Amino acid sequence: MAKPRQAAWEFFGAELKRRREAAGFTQQELGSRVFVSGGYIGQFEQAIRKPQLDVAERIDETLETDGFFARMCEKLINNPGYPLFFAATAELERLATAIHDFDPTFVPGLLQTAAYARAVMVGEDPLDSDEAIEEKVTARLCRADVLKAPRTPEYWVVVHEAALRFPVGGPAAMAQQLGRVADISRSRRVGVQVLPFAEGPHPSMGKMLRLMEFDDAPPAAYTEGLYAGNLLDDPTVVKRARRTYDRLRAVALSPEASLALIESAAEDWRQCASMT
Repeated sequence: MAKPRQAAWEFFGAELKRRREAAGFTQQELGSRVFVSGGYIGQFEQAIRKPQLDVAERIDETLETDGFFARMCEKLINNPGYPLFFAATAELERLATAIHDFDPTFVPGLLQTAAYARAVMVGEDPLDSDEAIEEKVTARLCRADVLKAPRTPEYWVVVHEAALRFPVGGPAAMAQQLGRVADISRSRRVGVQVLPFAEGPHPSMGKMLRLMEFDDAPPAAYTEGLYAGNLLDDPTVVKRARRTYDRLRAVALSPEASLALIESAAEDWRQCASMT
């Protein structure tokens, strides 16, 4: 489901470029008519930025395309497989030069395996259909492609030790998930630290936190609660969030000690799986 969605972005961009040029507009000229910059149009055409419905509607009006681009947004693009409150953050992931995550309960989404993600999704909505669950899982796995892109962002993760111990999906799923995190940590493609139980409670340990940095835009922070998310861009608030994250990293185990703990927990889950 996710790969076709990316293909939809690319098709949208290719069609936009073809029809814009056929109408004799430059990117800047079309942008000025639909109230965005020429660079914004260029990002649509290169499939860098997710097409926006209101802009697509104005493009249809300007290029006289009979609602083609708006229909593309509604049917192929604006059904992302994750909650609407997370949509803007998911888009920013693709543009970020650095992403720093803290999660007090789960392995962060960008590192999740299919089995682990599926268990999380079922836990969030056990009455959801199998088809809906699989679409959400595929969308989450697709988001991880950002870590494989040529312009891979710096990615640093702090997880609480609870994320290593909670049986999400059962022993086999946990062994596979922690094995993946250990592999990624050993490869030094992602920085991983564990906040151990021994550190006791921390004022921010009950709330997930994400920080994102960009080449040409101010940093942003994201927090999430039950059925709601907050994308924060106020400089003062983001600065406070940055300080909070720095304090979490300061009391977490070193990457080396964290890897040893993750590997130990993975082995515990493997042994547990072998006995079931």
